[in-house]
Amino acid sequence: MKDLFYTFKLGCLVIMMACCILGCKGGEEEQMEEDGESQPGVAGEVLLTQRQFETSAMKLGTLQPYTFGSSIKINGVIDVPPEGRAEISNYYGGYVRNLRLLTGQSVQKGELLFTLENPEYVQMQQDFLETASQLTYLKSDYERQQTLSEENIASRKNYLKAEADYRTAVAKAEGLKKKLALLHIKADAVTPTNLTSQVSIYAPFSGYVTEINTVNGAYLAPADIAVKMINMDHIHLDLHVFEKNIAMLKEGQSIRFRLPDDRQTSFEAEVFMIGKTIEPDNRMVNVHAHLKDEKQGAQFAPGMYVEAEIYSEAEASMALASEAIIEVDGTYFVLIKKEETGAHLRFEKATVVPGMTSGGLTEVLNAEDFPPSTQFLVKGAFNLL
Repeated sequence: MKDLFYTFKLGCLVIMMACCILGCKGGEEEQMEEDGESQPGVAGEVLLTQRQFETSAMKLGTLQPYTFGSSIKINGVIDVPPEGRAEISNYYGGYVRNLRLLTGQSVQKGELLFTLENPEYVQMQQDFLETASQLTYLKSDYERQQTLSEENIASRKNYLKAEADYRTAVAKAEGLKKKLALLHIKADAVTPTNLTSQVSIYAPFSGYVTEINTVNGAYLAPADIAVKMINMDHIHLDLHVFEKNIAMLKEGQSIRFRLPDDRQTSFEAEVFMIGKTIEPDNRMVNVHAHLKDEKQGAQFAPGMYVEAEIYSEAEASMALASEAIIEVDGTYFVLIKKEETGAHLRFEKATVVPGMTSGGLTEVLNAEDFPPSTQFLVKGAFNLL
């Protein structure tokens, strides 16, 4: 009877211990679920509750086509073509008058920049008028001597002298006419009553004044530059590419560039011309690029530094959000949704082969291993793997 009592007591103790163990395990499972920890399934699988998925802000996604292309990162400057720059001077010296320009001022083509004054201008016009007035007499004498020479009435010597005098006067008149044209004076409009000591200097194109090197009253010598101008209608990029990357260049390639102090805003351009020679001092070739939207040129100034990327052509390939691909000991994994039952989601770990990365997406080289409808955990996979 005593043995039976002890056996009964031992059995009760075992039952109580088993209940405590099961109770503790159940509490732990409930606590794990409340804490949002994933439940392990079979090897290579992860089991989540709907609550865990939602509270962790996880997201699902699929493979999507994306065009990747290798790029060349380069530096360069904003510039204008040679025809967009002008250094204003004059072929003949003079004293500056009527200069009212300011640096940065906008001027229109043909607008008066300043005038030059010099008594020599008057002398040129006077010489032209005198020479032109002699032409009528010299031409008449030349034609008369020619007729007399042909009829053997006068000596040929007189005829040759008259011809020489006439042709000399013609050459002198034409030369003076060209000089007056360089002073912007129309020779045909010059008369004895409208001789002028001043000439006007006009803007060769519409643009902006970038530099003023003279003042009113100063003498401007023929070699002196009075004003510098720039036309910004055709802003372009002057880029420098290392010779090792020349093979990747092609006219028409897309370029994305930005200013060094503005990382948020970028602009687009395209390769227009590739240099044919390599600069010996830095082993680079110049690349000339045009803005895709020339209206954006007003935002830049020649001489600004830019950081640019030239994109090579590439075909579209399948890509996945970069956050979905996790590296573990040199191998890359993703989590694929395999099943959704009630309050749980089951994910399976799969291996992927990543390629190029751009715009938050990574190329998946083995995309054919996954059906098009496959759903990937694109956000939140890092903590699970």
